[in-house]
Amino acid sequence: MATGTEPPATEDRPPGAGVHAPSRAAIRAPHLRTDRWWLAPAATAAGLLAFVVYSTWRAFANADYYAAPYVSPFYSPCLAENCEPMRSGPNWELFGTWWGISPAIIILIFPLGFRLTCYYYRKAYYRGFWASPPACAVAEPHKKYTGETRFPLILQNVHRYFFYAALLVALILAYDTVLAFRDEHYAWGHMGLGSLVFLANIVLIWAYTLSCHSCRHIVGGKLKHFSRHPVRYRMWQFVGKLNARHMQLAWASLVSVALADFYVYLVASGAFDDPRFF
Repeated sequence: MATGTEPPATEDRPPGAGVHAPSRAAIRAPHLRTDRWWLAPAATAAGLLAFVVYSTWRAFANADYYAAPYVSPFYSPCLAENCEPMRSGPNWELFGTWWGISPAIIILIFPLGFRLTCYYYRKAYYRGFWASPPACAVAEPHKKYTGETRFPLILQNVHRYFFYAALLVALILAYDTVLAFRDEHYAWGHMGLGSLVFLANIVLIWAYTLSCHSCRHIVGGKLKHFSRHPVRYRMWQFVGKLNARHMQLAWASLVSVALADFYVYLVASGAFDDPRFF
């Protein structure tokens, strides 16, 4: 029975597949959306690009990343000998004097690798930068789609391993947050505005890390009977609630880590004095 969507036999089909495949409705327009569907991918691309530009500048600056007791999360832990000495801080000189560029390059590969392979961030930059697809019900401009089955996108499967590295980095940043409750002379029992900035950042970092899909699978995956594993079941429920906010936590933690670094930069460069509450 005719539905009115079958194209005439003589009509030329648009090139490509997807929504233009012979089995799909014969709609000549690229899409039928009348809303501003392009705003979301454009805003996503702008936000991610802004973070890339800022983090690149700060990573290669190799300066103004430590102002006692605060150390930038971009430079922690510091694994080279050319790091600024941080009393009781994460100074682990695993790399010798041959490492002459910024020590942030060594450590940033792990949190950035975790975010680049994250399920949400894949969606974000696939849509924002590659238009694959740009939005729901909007066809992507590519003629074929191979997904993550070929190089280089097949490397996205290492996400679960970056998750373990992200846990270690989060632990180190938590240690830095504890150290932030000292004054500039390393005396304990003090709190400045930077202490609160670091505290908010580490809470968001942990929330984002634990909301990861890999974490949810590790906690509750392959369990056939939740009743036999009540602890893991409760953990799975908790992670599941965080996972429902994975997108929001991804953006919030991205902003917070940049703000924590920028705060240290302002204090270390002398542009701002850290207010002390007690």
